[in-house]
Amino acid sequence: MARAFASWVGRHPDDGRYVLSNGFDWTYIQVEDAPVFVVGLAPDRDGGLRLSLFDGSEEALDPGALWLGSGGVLYTLVRAGTLPARFSRQAQIALGEWLREREDGSIVLQIGGQSYRVLANPPLGVAGS
Repeated sequence: MARAFASWVGRHPDDGRYVLSNGFDWTYIQVEDAPVFVVGLAPDRDGGLRLSLFDGSEEALDPGALWLGSGGVLYTLVRAGTLPARFSRQAQIALGEWLREREDGSIVLQIGGQSYRVLANPPLGVAGS
């Protein structure tokens, strides 16, 4: 049941508030942090990374949508960029293999032969930004 509820998290199309929707019924929900969690990751065949989400689904990491929140917690956007997702401790440790700190203190993600700056704030339009 928990996995089903996790897969029902989304946004209301009219006001953008978080909802649980199973396709027939829906209700608004209160979210204190991120409504989705990244629980694992692995390299994919194309040189990128695949995220494992808490509902059992997987999707590609968008390297330009990664940011560092308070307390050093990493977040990204998932579900076609519509929802913020918080990295679990285990997923964040696994991502460390691809993270590098630059001399100026900024952090970059190095995958597929490219470097992507880890943002210091959520992208515009993300709740709390």
